Amino acid sequence: MTDQKSPSERETWPAVWKGWRRRCPKCGSGPMLSGYLKVRDHCPVCREDLHHHRADDGPAYLTILLVGHLMAPLLLIVFETFRPEPLILFTIFAVGCVGLSLYLLPRLKGVIVAFQWARGMHGFAPPA
Repeated sequence: MTDQKSPSERETWPAVWKGWRRRCPKCGSGPMLSGYLKVRDHCPVCREDLHHHRADDGPAYLTILLVGHLMAPLLLIVFETFRPEPLILFTIFAVGCVGLSLYLLPRLKGVIVAFQWARGMHGFAPPA
């Protein structure tokens, strides 16, 4: 089935969900990334061009924003409630922040590329 919808007809939320799963925003079955953060030039399943994306610093910014807003209040709650030793507190939250960042970064990159695809941004619009 070929998807020749215009960008205004592409549904945003299904594409964003496919991007979160790091799948092609068009077909949902082909892998979007060829490495940890490297976006493929095209989908190996449906041949949709993905090289138009302009994710730039967006995934890193969103990762920092989310990790900071999740871990900072949690750090305060844990510190006020349990009063652990500083080295233990640092170790737990350093590992938590790094782990959460590594988990979120490729998923948020997929979300941004899929959002751009759904909205027809940066060359993702089909020719008129």
